[in-house]
Amino acid sequence: MGVGGGKTKVSETARDLLGYLIENPDAQDTLEGIVEWWLLDRTIQRGITQVKETLDQLVEQGLIIEQQGSDARIRYLFNEEWKGEIAALLNKETDRPA
Repeated sequence: MGVGGGKTKVSETARDLLGYLIENPDAQDTLEGIVEWWLLDRTIQRGITQVKETLDQLVEQGLIIEQQGSDARIRYLFNEEWKGEIAALLNKETDRPA
């Protein structure tokens, strides 16, 4: 079915474009501007979510330390106590056959 029928499969790019337009209904741009600004914005937002989820996992595992700075913002830093385990983990990942 087409638009309005509820069965249209939407590509990730189409989802990003439509999501941007829902949030910015007055937006209009050239092809280059859409790629540079609209899609970059959506990619950054998706990236922020993915990075936050990954940071939360690494903090939970103790590999990264989460600290609140004097400005109340959270900072993430390397947990020196796990240096050997982290190096082994990274080496194991890079040693896998292609």
